[in-house]
Amino acid sequence: MEAIFDTCYLLFDLVAGFIFLAKANSNILFTLYGILTLTLCGGDAFQLVPRIIRTFKGTNDKIKRQLGIGLQVSSITMTVFYIILLYIWKLTFPTLKAPFIVEAMIYISAII
Repeated sequence: MEAIFDTCYLLFDLVAGFIFLAKANSNILFTLYGILTLTLCGGDAFQLVPRIIRTFKGTNDKIKRQLGIGLQVSSITMTVFYIILLYIWKLTFPTLKAPFIVEAMIYISAII
């Protein structure tokens, strides 16, 4: 079931990202949503594809290494995801200001 869920999730995310970009029509918010969705899909694919392969072929050192690298890539893309999400939030709610500490945590984690 995990392999089916992971595959469906990645396909849904990929299609949604392309739909956002296709329907953006120069709307920066839709463009950012498309980039956000594809960033999430790309990062998650690095860890989910090895999990799917492991389900069908079993585990070995190569799969373990790929999964480890995939988790690292996924954590990096999640940081990018939150930076993009912060900009989406600013565009969606221009009158609301994010607390300084929230923005600081996002940028500090990105630097680290």
